[in-house]
Amino acid sequence: MNEEIENILHREGLSLADKTKRSVAFFIDELLLSFLLLVALWDSFMQVHSTEEVIMLTNTVVMEYMALKIIYQTFFVMQYGASIGKIIMKIRVLEIRNLQNPNVLVSLNRAIFRVISEMFFYLGFIWGIMDPANQTWHDKTAKTLVVNV
Repeated sequence: MNEEIENILHREGLSLADKTKRSVAFFIDELLLSFLLLVALWDSFMQVHSTEEVIMLTNTVVMEYMALKIIYQTFFVMQYGASIGKIIMKIRVLEIRNLQNPNVLVSLNRAIFRVISEMFFYLGFIWGIMDPANQTWHDKTAKTLVVNV
């Protein structure tokens, strides 16, 4: 782990969120957003009658779903330092430089790179599993840490 990060964590009495808590928080957020999308598009899904129509409908809403994820992650991380999944798991996101909730630009950067990581077969998340500070690509680009509350 980076010596600077170790010093900050030790000085402030913080501990990194473990991979299990982060994974559960991720799945809670994904379930929540998927449910919201399903509710919003329920009428559209009820009007399709074949697999091809379902695929076409899904392809037309993929950009909206990505935008929803970016807006959700940006708002909650900026406002509360955590998404709903992270709040439930009692972990939060902090900027390394000031140990505060990320500002709007840092939160937006983190949310965009989170979606990019998902598009590339979740490689950024796999990176986080192997990283000593548990930093995913979106944590690295935004210069954030996820810590226990």
